[in-house]
Amino acid sequence: MERKVSEEAMETITERLSALDNLYFPRALQSSASDPSNRKSILHDLLSRDVPVFLERYGSQLTSDELHEFDALNDDYEVNWHLKHLRSKMSPTSEELKLRSVTVKNRRRAYLNKLVCDGHYFSEDAMREREPYLHHEYLGRFQDLSGRSMARPGERWSETLMRRCEEARLVAKIREEQQRLGVAQKDWVGNETHPQQQEEEEEEEEEEEEEEEDEDEMKMENGGNHGKNMLLDHLGDDIVAASATVEQHEEAPSAEEMQERMDQFTYIMQQKFLSGEDYEYLDYSKIDDDETLDDHWLREANHDAEEKYFAED
Repeated sequence: MERKVSEEAMETITERLSALDNLYFPRALQSSASDPSNRKSILHDLLSRDVPVFLERYGSQLTSDELHEFDALNDDYEVNWHLKHLRSKMSPTSEELKLRSVTVKNRRRAYLNKLVCDGHYFSEDAMREREPYLHHEYLGRFQDLSGRSMARPGERWSETLMRRCEEARLVAKIREEQQRLGVAQKDWVGNETHPQQQEEEEEEEEEEEEEEEDEDEMKMENGGNHGKNMLLDHLGDDIVAASATVEQHEEAPSAEEMQERMDQFTYIMQQKFLSGEDYEYLDYSKIDDDETLDDHWLREANHDAEEKYFAED
């Protein structure tokens, strides 16, 4: 006598599954499955004629008690394999948890390599959108923000406006973080003195100093030692002010130093991805469960093993 899942169990299981949102259906059945009244009959038909395929598609949605209903079919190799696999995911042993952890790490590293090759996710602009304050600390505070708001070649005006709105949003987020951390208002993003503006201010200060020095010389000629003491006091004040200015304006890094900062920033962003902190931007469940990523990792492992073998030889 052929063993099968009881009709009562099939009714209960398909009834519950048919009510779930975003349940997978093959493309050929999606139009029919859009009608709630058809969903249960589609599921029931598949369960009646092909249990292994049913378990492959919907096994992860079943409860422990529902899986128990399939034990009558565990003599079937495919059914038994699916049942063991699904139960190990529900109640994994410590060894299975350890193996799962290693597998997830390897898959994320494989996906990281794909993202790096793609060139977008870890581009400077994309990383700045995800972590505007961190980017500001490593790179942004040495860059001219005005250039980010200028129109770009071939860009439509509507695109420029949208980019400016996005830029304003990012600057606001940086300022919020600076306020939270207690950064002095003069050092908030957008409040810094740009190189051209700083140069103009320095020229004005030099002109004022020259005028004051001329006046002091006149006073010295007319006032003798009294004028000389005033000039010394004035020069002392200038030295203090100059020292303060040097402390306030950090020297801009060289191109090599900026590249090193970029590398450090990128490394941090990649580590954040690997540790699972990018959940707002990526679906980690799809990455962690993607068995096709194992092929990439195995190729990498075999390549490393070959290099080691020939190096030892």
